[in-house]
Amino acid sequence: MFYLSLFTNSELLLHANVDTFIVFRSVVPIFVAVGESFFLRQPWPALKTWLSLATIFGGSVLYVLTDYQFTLTAYSWALAYLISMTVDFVYIKHVVMTIGLNTWGLVLYNNLEALMLFPLELLIMGELKKIKHEITEESDWYSFEVVLPVGLSCLFGLAISFFGFSCRRAISATGYTVLGVVNKLLTVVINLVIWDKHATFVGTIGLLICMVGGILYQQSTSNKPKAAAEVTVKETEGEGGEAEEVQKLLEMQSKDVSEPQQGE
Repeated sequence: MFYLSLFTNSELLLHANVDTFIVFRSVVPIFVAVGESFFLRQPWPALKTWLSLATIFGGSVLYVLTDYQFTLTAYSWALAYLISMTVDFVYIKHVVMTIGLNTWGLVLYNNLEALMLFPLELLIMGELKKIKHEITEESDWYSFEVVLPVGLSCLFGLAISFFGFSCRRAISATGYTVLGVVNKLLTVVINLVIWDKHATFVGTIGLLICMVGGILYQQSTSNKPKAAAEVTVKETEGEGGEAEEVQKLLEMQSKDVSEPQQGE
């Protein structure tokens, strides 16, 4: 599923702009929340959480209505990306919580399985012919200008994989999905500044609404642990108070017993 999500991701970026990719990435948390409740037996999200997810979806719809590059091919890949990412997030959350592997082990097997499927894509999508053509046309494949960015991309990819699995262990599948949506804000800013293939003003407003929905989601879920912690503290304080009262009663009884003995 990891490789399938990467494949649909690359095809979506090939046929659509970055904003379209971010919008469909913003819709993923809604389906992940449903899948997490059904398949991982997690409690259904609270009303505030659903409102935040609906805000993300509303921003996505606003963007799609203003997308001037709407094509059936692009949105077909977007739908495939949406399905693969949803299954990927829910299934990997199940894996990291049930498989007895450390983080580096998960990174190794996840990327190794994706690497084994890579030749299949070369044959099916005709990428092998493109690679041969590029090799014959270009002579600077092993130059520093090529090796450096490729090496850095591999290093950053390894870091993303490691910290991603570490994060999946710590938070829910839906929370991890929303985290991935919110950190796309910098991507939107860079896309607006550098390239001309971006959304209109109204579409950009839709993107910002998606980001606001992500912030609301974080606030709706962060209240739960706080409330639970307060209950635990109160229970602990209550138990501590009862223990102090029992200790005082024992001390009073011991004094009552010792005083007659001293009188004798």
